[in-house]
Amino acid sequence: MSTMQIEAKRFATEIDDLLDETFEHVHGIYLDGGTSLFETLETISEEEASRPVSARCASLAAQVNHVRFYLEVLESYMRGNPVHNADWQGSWKPTSVTNEEWEHLEQRLRDAYGSILSVMKGLDSWSNEDQIGGAMAVVVHTAYHLGEIRQALCTIKQ
Repeated sequence: MSTMQIEAKRFATEIDDLLDETFEHVHGIYLDGGTSLFETLETISEEEASRPVSARCASLAAQVNHVRFYLEVLESYMRGNPVHNADWQGSWKPTSVTNEEWEHLEQRLRDAYGSILSVMKGLDSWSNEDQIGGAMAVVVHTAYHLGEIRQALCTIKQ
């Protein structure tokens, strides 16, 4: 049986492209134009961010805060400092926001993304499974919530 390995630089480039598409700029890897997370959030008012799709669904503000929190937890994990008592329930707040709070929440998400991206770009190798798994989890988890947000907008922006 032969063992094939992915070159670390190639893996880093692919993860970087997926992260960029998920958060900032669509390249056509898997999203349609103008639908990255930050592009999507730019179209949402604080009133829309505060309105849950139903009584059993989170508001968009809560979705964004949860993604922000997840990025912070994953960054710690990738640095080798796992968070043992993460407040996952608390990450689903706030449910409603003012304009200032919405802007602040979006900025906190941008900061969390920038911070974890800096960690990934600073890696010399991708030999640690926590780093590889963490990077992949950031893409997959954020893409899932981006889909949730975009689906909710279909109802909210009627």
